[in-house]
Amino acid sequence: MTLRLKLLAAAATPALLLAAVPAAFAAAQPDTARVALSGDVLPGLNAHAARTGAVASTDRISVAVSLTPRDAAALNTFVAKVSDPASASYGHYLTKAQFAARFGRSDAEIKKVTDYLRSHGLTVGAVHSGNLLVDATGTAAQVQKAFGTTLSTWKDGASGRTFYANDAAPSLPASVSGLVSDISGLNSRNKLHHQAPAAVTPHNGPGGGYTPAQIKGGYNVSGSYTGSGQKIALLEFDGFQQSNITTYDSHYGLNSPAPTVQKVSGGSGPLGGGQVEVELDIEVLNAIAPAAKITVFEGPNSDAGEVDTYQAIVDSGIPVTSISWGLAETERTSSNISAVDAVFQQGAAEGLSFFAASGDSGSDDAGNGGTSVDYPASDPYVTGVGGTTLTVTSGNAWSRETAWSGGGGGKSSTFTIPSWQTPVQKSQGGGKRQVPDVAALANPSPGVSIYSQGRWGQVGGTSAAAPEWAAFAALYNQQATAAGKARLGFANPALYKANGTGFHDITSGSNGAYSAATGWDFTTGWGSYNAATLASKLLTQ
Repeated sequence: MTLRLKLLAAAATPALLLAAVPAAFAAAQPDTARVALSGDVLPGLNAHAARTGAVASTDRISVAVSLTPRDAAALNTFVAKVSDPASASYGHYLTKAQFAARFGRSDAEIKKVTDYLRSHGLTVGAVHSGNLLVDATGTAAQVQKAFGTTLSTWKDGASGRTFYANDAAPSLPASVSGLVSDISGLNSRNKLHHQAPAAVTPHNGPGGGYTPAQIKGGYNVSGSYTGSGQKIALLEFDGFQQSNITTYDSHYGLNSPAPTVQKVSGGSGPLGGGQVEVELDIEVLNAIAPAAKITVFEGPNSDAGEVDTYQAIVDSGIPVTSISWGLAETERTSSNISAVDAVFQQGAAEGLSFFAASGDSGSDDAGNGGTSVDYPASDPYVTGVGGTTLTVTSGNAWSRETAWSGGGGGKSSTFTIPSWQTPVQKSQGGGKRQVPDVAALANPSPGVSIYSQGRWGQVGGTSAAAPEWAAFAALYNQQATAAGKARLGFANPALYKANGTGFHDITSGSNGAYSAATGWDFTTGWGSYNAATLASKLLTQ
């Protein structure tokens, strides 16, 4: 089950106090010499939607202003070295304070941005820990003036849903524009969503689906490692009911600690259609790493809400994150992708692992008859997780595995192929980032056994595969800590360096445009994990 989202981050250095802006500053920053922020307009807006009017001038709008990292080249070099098992710098991750000091914007630059926002009547909220994200709110009139654009109401031609969006690229004075990469919150169109679980024939669990014993047996998870002492974050745009989690844990005797909830920017609101997704994520993590402590980050399903939620996760310092919400690259603005990518890059510098579902629409994530991939699974600082059909023996051992037809995969339209992926570069990739990196059980038949909304059932999709891999990362970190080794951190360089050792190489099945093959492929990446052998390989690289 894949989900769909929106963008920009959160966590808290103290918000700057609202202060009067000197008239001299306003005079020194004329709005006449402005620079447009390219890539900050919804793609295909006029082609796919009809303008219905103007946003009321008094409507309140929340925005998240993303700033460009200081010395981006040095940041790229640092992340490459700290994530490379062959480097002397491997595992020497930065703290939040160290990241802000080396790559965040200076206090003077932050003040320049916040002074500008206040000069247009906006209320400045949090300035986040890396000094690369500033929250602000104001009326539609104030937002339009500050960012030199017009906000209109629109009606989507396909769904009939109404939303607001900026008609043209926002702009800023030249003295400020060089610091800003994106302004999230100028549209409300792209809400991340999930697919409803498929109805399938029951299989093993109380309501169908694989049990914790079958999943752990299939992926050779040792009983010696339970995730004790480890933390895992979940990015969510809906809530859950603890009573459902308790029923699941009690039935399987897991004794998992109750998850903690951290609401970001007001949270996700009342329970909605994504409840099954959230409970699936929690229960899969409990199935494989029952002793790990889970924090559920619940944010608003909005452009600014997504970025704020990712930033909150990075600011928390939780080492492993599972992400089951996404949206096709082609449905996002390029500046929005850049803003989220910057948050993931900060996480990589600080030694954090992100595992994201690659989508449930095969090679056509956008559903338009072509080929496209899901974001954030396609982000170079994220491990994209594809889907498989897993078969286990009567003794719960791995028997065979094929590529699941719904598993997302293909080439990015945004990112060039990163250096750690070039050893498996395929001609079909055209020099672009290739997805997925790895895979795990996702086919809804058999799916996984879960308890949600007061009943047992079985659910599949790459939304099950992502937490399966996040759970492995937590188990690995437990083992690495015991061995005096660095935690996994940004996983892709190490996973690709393993060159297939510790993976179940999946060589049959297709996701539409691509077929499984020996070694890395566009359907399952390197394949699923054999927990014992992969952990051993990673510990000795």
